[in-house]
Amino acid sequence: MTAPILELAAVSKIFGTGADAVRAAQSISFAVNKGECLAIVGESGSGKSTVANMILGIYPPSGGEIRLNGTTLPASRKLEHRRAIQLVQQNPLSSLNPRRSIGASLRLALDVHGIGARKERADLVGGLLEEVGLPADFARRSPAALSGGQCQRVAIARALACQSEIVVLDEPTSALDVLVQARVLKLLNQLRETRNLTFVFITHDLSVVRNIASRIAVFEKGRMVELGQTEDLFANPAHSYTRRLISAVPVVTREEDALRSSLAAGLEETTK
Repeated sequence: MTAPILELAAVSKIFGTGADAVRAAQSISFAVNKGECLAIVGESGSGKSTVANMILGIYPPSGGEIRLNGTTLPASRKLEHRRAIQLVQQNPLSSLNPRRSIGASLRLALDVHGIGARKERADLVGGLLEEVGLPADFARRSPAALSGGQCQRVAIARALACQSEIVVLDEPTSALDVLVQARVLKLLNQLRETRNLTFVFITHDLSVVRNIASRIAVFEKGRMVELGQTEDLFANPAHSYTRRLISAVPVVTREEDALRSSLAAGLEETTK
């Protein structure tokens, strides 16, 4: 059996000391297999972002271990570790340097990690933009000239530029309107399949991850209260908190579902 690409073993995070200590994450354990998408869901304060930051190396764990391909990650990450695990942030515009062109932002990732020959990197930038559905000449534009959805595609391209193994997606669609959300989620599914990427998808919205996640981990008050296959978790949630989250997902009538399918089919035809 293939070893998991990412493992958390009894990982905890405590902020502060004594009476003021906050246990943001308590003995979290799970494994993520290569090529799958694990969604971590929960309300604000549930600990999901704390766990994401520990995976990224932004916070060192207070206890437990995080392993990449079977090797324990150090508290101070090396360049190779930062390259292997990349982040796509919630706000696509603020995640890009407004003083850099789109091409310069993507080129920086290639330069830092020494990817490709120097004379090839301009072509690599164009290829990355096209891979996320943007024209290569967008490299000359500034972030302010792009829409929110286009900026998020650039942020995804920047993560791809590092040839990362794992991409942590922190609420990557919450700042986008519903139609753009659907397009970005479709893009992420395509990239995960074509590049055999592994996703850790952080969100408070179960409806967003229903069609992208292989499995879902449910967090409440710093603890993981349930972990299961997406279809099983929606069909038969075991924990009362999971049932509450699912019950809060907006209900779609048959008529609305048929309309969405019709509109989506029409949209695909017009964008071919």
